[in-house]
Amino acid sequence: MHHIRTCATRLRPLTAPQAARWPSLWGLAANPRPMRGERQYTAPIAAEHFLNASNLNYVEEMYYAWLENPESVHKSWDVYFRNANSGAPPGTACHTSSLTGVARSQALVGAQPSTEKLVEDHLAVQSLIRAYQMRGLQVTQLDPVRNTDADMESCVLTDIITSPDGLGFYGLEEADLDKVFRLPTTTFIGGNESVLPLREIIRRLEMAYCQHIGVEFMFINDLEQCQWIRQKFEKPGVMEFTLEEKRTLLARMIRSTRFEEFLQRKWSSEKRFGLEGCESLIPALKTIIDKSSQNGVESVIIGMSHRGRLNVLANVIRKELEQIFCQFDSKLEAADEGSGDVKYHLGMYHRTINRMTDRYVTLSLMANPSHLEAVDSVVQGKTKAEQFYCGDTDGKRVTSILLHGDAAFAGQGIVYETFHLSDLPSYTTHGTVHVVINNQIGFTTDPRVARSSPYPTDVARVVNAPIFHVNADEPEAVMYVCNVAAEWRAAFHKDVVVDLVCYRRNGHNEMDEPMFTQPLMYKKIQKQKGVLQKYMEKLITEGIVTRQEYEEEVAKYDKICEDAYTRSKDEKILHIKHWLDSPWPGFFTLDGQPKSMSCPSTGLKEDELVHIGQVASSVPVENFTIHAGLTRILSSRGAMIQRRTVDWALAEYLAFGSLLQEGIHVRLSGQDVERGTFSHRHHVLHDQNVDKRTCVPMNHLSPKQAPYTVCNSSLSEYGVLGFELGFAMASPNSLVLWEAQFGDFHNTAQGIIDQFISSGQAKWVRQNGIVMLLPHGMEGMGPEHSSARPERFLQMCNDDPDVFPKITEDFAVRQLYGCNWIVVNCSTPSNYFHVLRRQILLPFRKPLIIFTPKSLLRHPEAKSSFDEMLPGTHFQRLIAEEGPASQSPGTVKRLIFCTGKVYYDLTKERKTRDMEHTVAITRIEQLSPFPFDLVKAEADKYAGAELLWCQEEHKNQGYYDYVKPRLRSSTADSRAVWYAGRDPAAAPATGNKRTHVVELQRFLNTAFNLDSFRGRS
Repeated sequence: MHHIRTCATRLRPLTAPQAARWPSLWGLAANPRPMRGERQYTAPIAAEHFLNASNLNYVEEMYYAWLENPESVHKSWDVYFRNANSGAPPGTACHTSSLTGVARSQALVGAQPSTEKLVEDHLAVQSLIRAYQMRGLQVTQLDPVRNTDADMESCVLTDIITSPDGLGFYGLEEADLDKVFRLPTTTFIGGNESVLPLREIIRRLEMAYCQHIGVEFMFINDLEQCQWIRQKFEKPGVMEFTLEEKRTLLARMIRSTRFEEFLQRKWSSEKRFGLEGCESLIPALKTIIDKSSQNGVESVIIGMSHRGRLNVLANVIRKELEQIFCQFDSKLEAADEGSGDVKYHLGMYHRTINRMTDRYVTLSLMANPSHLEAVDSVVQGKTKAEQFYCGDTDGKRVTSILLHGDAAFAGQGIVYETFHLSDLPSYTTHGTVHVVINNQIGFTTDPRVARSSPYPTDVARVVNAPIFHVNADEPEAVMYVCNVAAEWRAAFHKDVVVDLVCYRRNGHNEMDEPMFTQPLMYKKIQKQKGVLQKYMEKLITEGIVTRQEYEEEVAKYDKICEDAYTRSKDEKILHIKHWLDSPWPGFFTLDGQPKSMSCPSTGLKEDELVHIGQVASSVPVENFTIHAGLTRILSSRGAMIQRRTVDWALAEYLAFGSLLQEGIHVRLSGQDVERGTFSHRHHVLHDQNVDKRTCVPMNHLSPKQAPYTVCNSSLSEYGVLGFELGFAMASPNSLVLWEAQFGDFHNTAQGIIDQFISSGQAKWVRQNGIVMLLPHGMEGMGPEHSSARPERFLQMCNDDPDVFPKITEDFAVRQLYGCNWIVVNCSTPSNYFHVLRRQILLPFRKPLIIFTPKSLLRHPEAKSSFDEMLPGTHFQRLIAEEGPASQSPGTVKRLIFCTGKVYYDLTKERKTRDMEHTVAITRIEQLSPFPFDLVKAEADKYAGAELLWCQEEHKNQGYYDYVKPRLRSSTADSRAVWYAGRDPAAAPATGNKRTHVVELQRFLNTAFNLDSFRGRS
């Protein structure tokens, strides 16, 4: 941005945030050392006098101040910097030949060239140091196979000294190499020395920034953090390791490497997505965990894709080797319900003692599908939950590690969405260590066509996370940066990235042929000596170990593997439950026995309802001014309580509040959930006179209640839904809800829904009680935000449409236990109240999908009485006809089944047509699992009536395809099921209001035309 150039010096540009870190200088007249403060540096000390002073290292600070505001320095300095910046030759930068007027008269004239050259040389050296700090990584030896530049660029950096000729860029000469220069305060290469010869300065900069570690940090706009990083990499001798540390590192490298070799020998034709080419990952992770444990961390949650997962399970999580090996036996029978996922997707939970600190640490490796980065936000949610439940408000006891592939890290949007949550108050986990396994290839795709950024890690720059690139074939360098990364997280509670630049010795999997697409790269890889062999030879050369000691360590681990392999032969049954990553000890039993398949009443005593309702309609904080419109809303709530009536928002308030009083934490998250998209909720009140002063009345219910968390999220669905899913995994004793701003917004979170929510229990025997609230309904507002796409959720339900189940006394609960998720569309506030409470009172956990209303939030008929929520009441899976038609079922000619909002359109039309005795309308509130027993009872009751399904959605959408076969299976005579609704369409709804009304009237006409289906079959 700004340059100062002379024949003798050239300062590189500063970004705006970097320049902003240098405040104005003041007080030089009284004190020759510039001080920072509010006054400007305008003291009348001419440039030539200061050039002879002993504080040359402050000239750079004055230059940065001048860049911000030329008037902040004395006019002579203004002249000097202006001339130097415009390229004035040596000895003339202090002259005023290029200026006129007042500037010429006040400027310094005739400064001695030698004095000016002295300052310019010092500025040049400071600029040189800055260049290494900013761009030294671009000449770092990062690529182990030296196939390409790790940053995809082959630029020649003229400001990095690679030969004496490069000194000319700074106006320096080879003779200057032995001159002594004062070091600025922005470097630590001097150690305890404040001055060094230029030759030594360059050597130390090369050692710090141009060996096997590349450091990206100069974009960080916090001086303290930058200084912390400089100190870690610039101080002489920082990368020295003890004898014991090197021997431990070698032992870990042996385990990592020999594990993969053992699997290759035993199962050469099996896919395992091995770690060959990045074996240093295992000591890297163990180093991070060791250092984290040393800093007080008690729990580490890890997320990763499939590459290297078995090795991480074996040598980091320390899962029994026989349990891993038996997974390769295709003859094993499944002992647990569900499909069980492949071995390189499964997770694990283990509490163990860290041998480096002698402290207990719990390690969780989260199960993850082949959607490589999908687990990122899930891990963050589980981490946040564990921190919440143990009172870890600053992340000192619970932390997370995320492992990434280079192509996925750069290419998948969930990575950015997860980073974007890292500093949000309700989502921060106080720092994550990200480790990138940088194979420099994505399946068969070269980086140059897989990303637009120089490095795969550039996405992390958006949150000012430092990035440490390291050659993965240099184990000691890897160990050092991992130590620094863990220390950074402990010191600043912010994200940090370790980029392990490595290679993939085999193809995408062990059966793949990489020479098809990367022939030159893999010719080099085939000749590449393994990292273990290189490190072993290095330590033998240094006298750290002998070859005999090395071979004994190898033989020791090989025997461990062979013994485990022998034991694995005894396994006859595959126990997926051994692979749980989030166990809930004690939840599934009561007094040592399995819980009964029953659910108590979800109703409440009236005094409880009244108490919660009174809080919902009040402001429990003194001197708190709310909006006038909100005053009316709270007043209407109070009036409803007096009438013993609730609407949708109040029913939700009663459900949440009652659970909080029972000790159940409730967390509601999503876009604009605090107020509610439709301005109906208002769970967070804002003082109209005091900025940022808020009140959450639900946290004022009782002294011993559980806390209520309600938080507006970032504009992310994929990331936030994954986060809430992970939060719900941590404990079954919490109600965790995610609300879409509109139901169709879940489209962008489909990966979480498909891979984790609908099939999570089947794949990983892992229950989850996440609740999704999806506003849904055709309101004539166009195709956007009308449909929550219920057909997608229903298509993934696992109940059989063609089999009428055996009905038992506990059928309703057992049916819930056997389903993969619960899908409901409530038409009354009381049923919404009950289904939320039932979610916690059930003896197990299932995901709950609720299609919530929009217009029904304020519909005058969509109200419920307290009588429907008192003790003894339950959630109604089906609400039968209760009007005149139910009193004389023999006269009913048509039985209409429906769900949700369309019920109110149907009842209004029926009344208009005076058909309340001939048409019965039944609401199916729980669509899945389907209430076969209740539907059958209704169909039998109206045995002479036609069956019709009515929906407001288009025929190829909504519920019809799901409901029709189940309705037929529920009738003894397999009666035809007719359809009334909109015709098939590509879009969810019309964009024309008049067309919407015409379509509505058309299907209502069909629903009540009793002659429309006569004579058809």
